[in-house]
Amino acid sequence: MSRHPLPQLLAEARSGVLVFSVTPPRRSATEERIKEIAEVTLDRLTALDLDGLILYDIDDESDRNPDDRPFPYLPTLDPGRYYAEHLTGWRQPVIIYRCVGKYSEDELRDWMSGADSRVLSVFVGASSGGKEVRTGLRRAQELRAEVRPDLPLGAVAIGERPDEHLRMLAKQDRGASFFVSQVVYHVNDMKNLLSDYFYECRARSAAPRTVIFTLSLCGSLKTLEFVRWLGVDVPRWLENSIRHADDPLAESYRQCLAIARDLIDFCEHLGLPYGFNIESVSIRKAEIEASIDLAAEVSGMLRYRR
Repeated sequence: MSRHPLPQLLAEARSGVLVFSVTPPRRSATEERIKEIAEVTLDRLTALDLDGLILYDIDDESDRNPDDRPFPYLPTLDPGRYYAEHLTGWRQPVIIYRCVGKYSEDELRDWMSGADSRVLSVFVGASSGGKEVRTGLRRAQELRAEVRPDLPLGAVAIGERPDEHLRMLAKQDRGASFFVSQVVYHVNDMKNLLSDYFYECRARSAAPRTVIFTLSLCGSLKTLEFVRWLGVDVPRWLENSIRHADDPLAESYRQCLAIARDLIDFCEHLGLPYGFNIESVSIRKAEIEASIDLAAEVSGMLRYRR
């Protein structure tokens, strides 16, 4: 394990953070099935040298994209409840995502007040400017400052947005102490963002915060379509590599490792603190197992930094 706990690694902006992310079970699942999924998840993660676990909060994003969603939207268990009731065997810190627009101010207050000391959070804003929300992102950030200023808070970073470095600094001013990227397939966009962010921090005499890069395996063309539907830019050459591969999952795995190496080299040269999040959101066993292998291999790359 790392010499320091995740909150300290992020507070001190150290490089080498490694987390693993999952989506809670569907809300329609039985308690027995939820318990089974939790046990299997913990068994798989035990052997990995992780600093923490991410639990996603899923929201319907059809307002952002009018095209048909490749996979249907199915409400999932609240990540806070899933952690508190079903992942009691997890001893490491957990980063709980909150799509804040889904919740009232009182609901966010109650959750933050009751969250234990191992909990960190990432607040996510609305998927589009026109979406009706119960609590806006800025208001949620204000609530955290009022209710739980000691709750480590992160924010999402999206490499495809040209002004994202300015958004990151604005979120940093409002309490964000680390960033987790959207899935990285377009390395050039991410490197542009990192460079803009690093030098803007320097211009403002602000300390850069740790950027955790999300890697996600893509084992089928339908998964690729879904990633694109979510707004992730997939380079045409990468799509072609996966589309025409005899084994799309193996090709995706190879590309994820190449992306990791490229980003490590770039961040090391720049002097920007970084880490990785290995995402596992597929229900296919082969993809789940491959994501575990990917986490183990990335852990090996980071070992000298941890």
